[in-house]
Amino acid sequence: MAIGDAARPIMAAVETVVTTDAQVDADDPALWADPSNPARAVMFGTDKSDGLYIHDLDGSVRQFLPSGPVNNVDLRDGFPVPGGTRTLVAASNDRPGGNGINLYLFDPATLTTTDYGFHATPYEPYGFCVGRRAETFFLVVTTKAGTVHQMTVAAGPNGPVIGEPRVLTLGSQLEGCVVNDRADTLYVGEEDVGVWRYDFDPAGSPEATSVARVDLNRIKDDVEGLTIMRDGGMEYLIVSSQGDSTYPVYRIQGDDHVYLGRFTIVDGNGIDAVTHTDGLDAFSGPIGPFPDGALAFHDHEDAPNPGQQNYKIVDWREIKNALGL
Repeated sequence: MAIGDAARPIMAAVETVVTTDAQVDADDPALWADPSNPARAVMFGTDKSDGLYIHDLDGSVRQFLPSGPVNNVDLRDGFPVPGGTRTLVAASNDRPGGNGINLYLFDPATLTTTDYGFHATPYEPYGFCVGRRAETFFLVVTTKAGTVHQMTVAAGPNGPVIGEPRVLTLGSQLEGCVVNDRADTLYVGEEDVGVWRYDFDPAGSPEATSVARVDLNRIKDDVEGLTIMRDGGMEYLIVSSQGDSTYPVYRIQGDDHVYLGRFTIVDGNGIDAVTHTDGLDAFSGPIGPFPDGALAFHDHEDAPNPGQQNYKIVDWREIKNALGL
């Protein structure tokens, strides 16, 4: 694909319907499905003013936790706690008078989410993601000051136990991040600069490798959400290019990241277009009504509802077809 190639138009299949707050300040989604029964699926979505929503995949609200101004959210399955395992869900929180991370436990048996405590941080969290190395779970926080904080999390007798952070540094404001557990790598978005990759091993090199740059053609600042989709033995890094409401797609080939094109989400199926996306998330494999996977996107303006934001869900097959993957 040439630099500056046109973004391919696709349409969303589902959008969230908010029933508990007429003015949701949305930001970042995270998708989950039961591997033994993918029809049992939910989507977590943050409200930067009020808390965390859990949606069914028809867009309706299943649950709401009034956690305050949570920003980015992520999850990992198989988190061991007394009495079994749960899905660890966590979100950054920059509430006045106490920055930190909200932790939750999602029960796959009942599809309910419970509070698992708040971990205060001496810095203001901004971006956030979760990762896993073998049986060790990690929380990753990025900041406006350009730092990345990678720390372990485990269940203790009185709640979660957070380890001392590994701190990495870039030059300016950061937000989106995603961990590739299989490759043991961490991707971080530096909003006005581009996408970087780190070794996720806490003992690994602290040096960042450039993956993609803000060039005003393929990526227009800000770089926001990052996610990874796996399909047919391939891995794809997908970026939110917020400045032009497009999503560049790169095939991950070892140390190389091959640009494959970009897409944009337009009006259709009775759902409005998606603009100025902050967070996005991919689920690889069957989830809800999507047999090959799906992606969820923050939408800055849910037309025709001025001031309202929400989330859109896109069938992965639509993206594959649009880009010829």
